[in-house]
Amino acid sequence: MKTNDITKAKDPILRGALKALLRSAAAARKVAIQTNTHLVIVKDGQLLRTPAEELRQQSKTTDTTP
Repeated sequence: MKTNDITKAKDPILRGALKALLRSAAAARKVAIQTNTHLVIVKDGQLLRTPAEELRQQSKTTDTTP
């Protein structure tokens, strides 16, 4: 299913799933930064580790808070 398909689903729980996944991903990044640990994900079948320092740099460039 594509992102557009999920947001148009009849089931309200399914429609909210994408937002919930995005919130949990943001929370995982925050915890990795706070605990100075790697964020580990699987992307295209590859295990990727992102160090906390790299996450900090990414959050500085994407932070829109004044």
